[in-house]
Amino acid sequence: MSDKENYHMSSDEFKRFGYKIIDWIAEYHRDIESRPVLSRVNPGDIRAALPNTAPEQGEAFDDFIRDVDKIIMPGITHWQSPNWFAYFPANTSAPSILGELLSAGLGVQGMLWSTSPACTELETHVLDWLVDMMGLPRHFKSSNTGGGVIQDTASSATLSALLAGRERATKYQSNKKGVNGRLVAYASNQAHSSIEKAIKIAGIGSQNLRYIDVDENFSMIPEILAAQIDLDLEAGYTPCFVNANVGSTSSNAMDPLQEIGEICARRNIWFHVDAAMSGTAALCPEFRFIHKGMEYADSYCFNPHKWMFTNFDCDVFWVKSRKELIDALTLTPEYLRNKASESGQVIDYRDWHIQLGRRFRSLKLWFVIRHYGVEGLQYHIREHVRLAQQFADWVRGSNEFELVVEPPLNLICFRHKDGDGASQKIMETVNAAGDIYLTHTKLNDQFVLRMSIGQTKTEERHVRHAWDLIQQAAKTL
Repeated sequence: MSDKENYHMSSDEFKRFGYKIIDWIAEYHRDIESRPVLSRVNPGDIRAALPNTAPEQGEAFDDFIRDVDKIIMPGITHWQSPNWFAYFPANTSAPSILGELLSAGLGVQGMLWSTSPACTELETHVLDWLVDMMGLPRHFKSSNTGGGVIQDTASSATLSALLAGRERATKYQSNKKGVNGRLVAYASNQAHSSIEKAIKIAGIGSQNLRYIDVDENFSMIPEILAAQIDLDLEAGYTPCFVNANVGSTSSNAMDPLQEIGEICARRNIWFHVDAAMSGTAALCPEFRFIHKGMEYADSYCFNPHKWMFTNFDCDVFWVKSRKELIDALTLTPEYLRNKASESGQVIDYRDWHIQLGRRFRSLKLWFVIRHYGVEGLQYHIREHVRLAQQFADWVRGSNEFELVVEPPLNLICFRHKDGDGASQKIMETVNAAGDIYLTHTKLNDQFVLRMSIGQTKTEERHVRHAWDLIQQAAKTL
């Protein structure tokens, strides 16, 4: 026990053990390439290795580390491996880890400006930086009518946007009278499942979510959206929210923001743009085509915790009108009243999202931006896109495989020409070997392999190795 009188870990012990943890993390990242990407444990293995009851007396810290190696590591799927090509990148970096450590050490609860002014003001400032870094509309800056806030995930950002859209459409009466069952929302049939979850939470109901058909590139068709809105208006419904994808989960599809935005503007419908992974690409001017029409968006979000080297969780959410968002979400009990808030001179981010409490997330984002600089971030994004396009070229030149859709950025959707069974067998074969990890989706009812390239340390040799393994697996069919 570190201190038998108060049970706390002493400062000297904290430093000594802290150095051990940093050393452990550094060695983990150094050697991660040698580990099988996908965990090999069976359901229940981890719990079976843990004691049935908590310890009565405190244990030695060295035993914690021993059990991390012995019990925890076998159950880790290594998202930070350079051979990770599954789902989407969830990359981190050394400056981000250190920023997270500092945030944990400070232990700030940043619900109000007054509960830690630096937590609020750094967040506001860094998100204003990002508006400029990504070439976003200036109305998203805090110096204008809008502003940005860090949410945990894009799911929470979408829900916040939906609630703001709901309140605009009902003239803020739903908080008083409830949702009347006549509100409707719209999204591509390629939209993330978080859209439907948000619709349920907001009380609108999944039966009032209209899925709009897509074209051959899996992008929403604006003419069908407009026609559906007109049908709903004629039937006495009130359109309140439209979601557009900048990079859908399954295929990285890009919805036509300008055409959708014009439709929403004519009808005063809240227009939300979800760029969860792909938004990071806009750090590079040549990829800002993905944001054409963004000036119409009432809200926009992307996840630095996917492709911007900032560890989970960190979603950045901007609104054109902060007043509309705040009016939809604010509630001030007596115990939160304070002079700073009532002065109107500060931001209280508790009014910008669902939860009251909030961590000091901007520290890690600040550390990442300052370490890499705009130039360093651009370098890695360009390299990942280059590697993805190179992989797509290999698929095009293959006799066995074909692209399912042309890749705009860093996600390649492809399949074996022999069909679903062959594609699935290839995925299972390469994943079982452990050197790489791939996942799949279904597009046009076909089983499709997804090659997601965006991990922090992924290099050309890793992508080449993955392609070699995929080709070898195809030969065993």
